[in-house]
Formats: sequence, C-alpha cells, structure tokens
Amino acid sequence: MNQNNGGPGQAPDRAVEQELQSLRTKFERLRDHKVRVEQDIKNLTAQLNALQEQARQEYGTDEPGELQSLLQKKQQENEHVVQEYRQHINDLQQGLAEVERSFEEAARRS
Repeated sequence: MNQNNGGPGQAPDRAVEQELQSLRTKFERLRDHKVRVEQDIKNLTAQLNALQEQARQEYGTDEPGELQSLLQKKQQENEHVVQEYRQHINDLQQGLAEVERSFEEAARRS
C-alpha cells in the first residue's frame, strides 16, 4: 500500500486545489453578476417600453429626434409667452406710474 503522508506531491496538489477554489469563487461572483445584469436589462427594457408607449400617447411619437424637436418648439413657445408676459407687466407698471403721477399732480393742484 502506498499512502501519501504529505510527501513531495502534496504541495502542487494543494496549490491546484487552492487555485480551483479561487476560480470557483470568481465564477460564482461572475454568475451572480450576470444574473443581476440580466435582471437589470429586463427591468430597463420594460421601463423603456412603458416610456415609449407614454411618449407615443402624449406626443404622437417615440422617436428621440422628433421628441427633441418638439421639446425645442415648446421651449421657444415658452420663451415667447414669458416675453409677452414680461411686456404686459412692464406696461401695467408704466400705466400705474402714470396714474400715480396724475393723482399726485391733481393732489398738488387742490
């Protein structure tokens, strides 16, 4: 009978076993990572599909270029509305200032 009690062949065997265990651990981590990434892809795909459907319903398209054009158009419209509102406020301020001047002049005359 040949029993191996820690002879010279044991060190390489232990090194191989340690490397194998290390590789198994790395494999398990990679497998777990792969599962998480696949789940993320599934979730993000579902989210993308829902957002595309919402865009089609709200804006009539889900094409990024068309949505970008619509956004720019809305931004320009908003700038125009703000400009008109600003002018309206300025006109009101000027009218109020004129009324105040007229009132002060009338008060001085009396």
